[in-house]
Amino acid sequence: MNDRGTVLPKQGVDRQVLLDEMRVLRDGDVDWEGNRAFGLVYHHSKVHTDFIREAHGLFFSTNGLNPMAFRSLQKMEHGVVRTTVTMLHGDDEVVGTMTSGGTESILLAMLTYRQYARKTRPWITRPEIVVPESAHAAFYKAGEYFDMRIVKTPLQSDYRADPKAMAACINDNTIGLVGSAACYPYGVIDPIEDLAALALKHDLPLHVDGCIGGFMVPFVEQLREDERLSPIPPFDFRVPGVTSMSADVHKYGYAAKGASTVMYRGMKYLRCQISAATDWCGGVYASPTLAGTRPGAAIAAAWASLQALGEDGLLENARATMAVTRGFRDGIEAIPELQVFGKPAMSILAYGSKVKGFSTYAVGDFLESRGWHLDRLQVPEALHLIINPGHAQILDQYLADLRDGVEYVKSHPDAAFEGSAPMYGLIAKAPMRRMVKNQVIDLIAGMYTADGEVPDIGPAPEGAEEGALVAPPSAPGVPKPVIWLMKLKARLGRLVGA
Repeated sequence: MNDRGTVLPKQGVDRQVLLDEMRVLRDGDVDWEGNRAFGLVYHHSKVHTDFIREAHGLFFSTNGLNPMAFRSLQKMEHGVVRTTVTMLHGDDEVVGTMTSGGTESILLAMLTYRQYARKTRPWITRPEIVVPESAHAAFYKAGEYFDMRIVKTPLQSDYRADPKAMAACINDNTIGLVGSAACYPYGVIDPIEDLAALALKHDLPLHVDGCIGGFMVPFVEQLREDERLSPIPPFDFRVPGVTSMSADVHKYGYAAKGASTVMYRGMKYLRCQISAATDWCGGVYASPTLAGTRPGAAIAAAWASLQALGEDGLLENARATMAVTRGFRDGIEAIPELQVFGKPAMSILAYGSKVKGFSTYAVGDFLESRGWHLDRLQVPEALHLIINPGHAQILDQYLADLRDGVEYVKSHPDAAFEGSAPMYGLIAKAPMRRMVKNQVIDLIAGMYTADGEVPDIGPAPEGAEEGALVAPPSAPGVPKPVIWLMKLKARLGRLVGA
């Protein structure tokens, strides 16, 4: 394939030629349709995906910027928000909007807290938000974008937020608290009732991030009632003190990408989210979210998805997903070297080694050499799974490859210093966090230069399937002398341990 696409052609290219080239490009992506990815894509079924694609296409060119022109979008956005509010036990006082995704929902909630504090506590010049360290990275982005300090607090031993640690960080500059239901890294639900009581005591708003769990946890809660399992404590607008929530429709609501919600207990908060320029020479310009133009197709597809699945469909999806999740958890914990961290309330698993010196990241590289796409966690060193019903089709193969990966790393201890494992290891443990941040920014920025390339991948390691996708053969940003010293330290440790 040539380099077409980096310049505007003199004459337009034949559309069929372009479609064929785009299919070739797509062939290099992760095989999400084959259930080789855990996260990024949430796939309910082919029938549902085909339906959502059609609903999306009906509103492909519409624009949510002007609800007077596209009344249909206003009606459907209202429907999505009210459906979500009801699901999360909100009343008529709870109001909200759709957004482009979980990050925008979180950004808007934090911006709203800042704007509300400016009205009610104007003396605060350096606002602070107190979060557990398991809170989504988007909260830190909000801190950078909106000039707020995000105060990170340690977790309890079960990986849930620690209300006492958060209480100790509240001061005169605090303008809000955060909890998760469930948190992205470990799938556990923070003690929302305790955090809400803390918020009420200090007259602070509390945001509950349900971006990943919003359309799963309410139905898992019902399953636990059916199966007489330990109940999930209230986590939503049933809890006095919960001020706002976010929930992504494009995750376990199975809408098209670009669909989330943010909701507030009271219009006094939502008004702080709305921007209106009334003195612009171009006329009055008002928008309820960060975006101006808002793709109407995403709104329409979200409405269609929720209406098509219904409560029974989402409940059955939760039942199927949690059954697969139990299969993954049982299979992982049957491997002596591995453990699942915490007690996930939903379909998220973080797992890693319970053997000192055993590299979970090296196991991750091995799995990627077999064609799996996995995320890594830093604290503790772990691999991360977000599970959907379709993963039932590959459960046995994944567990077989996982067992092979563990055996490979056991017999090749230096695998911890090959592939991407040392990079992840250093990122997780390096004390100079600003240097690490700069290296990550450099890596991302490199994809946006004039040459703009994703880092190359290398040959499959021993034990991998021929031609499989693998992690980079060398660790970007990790000098060879550092790798050598890491190997030496590990070998001496093994020698002393022996």
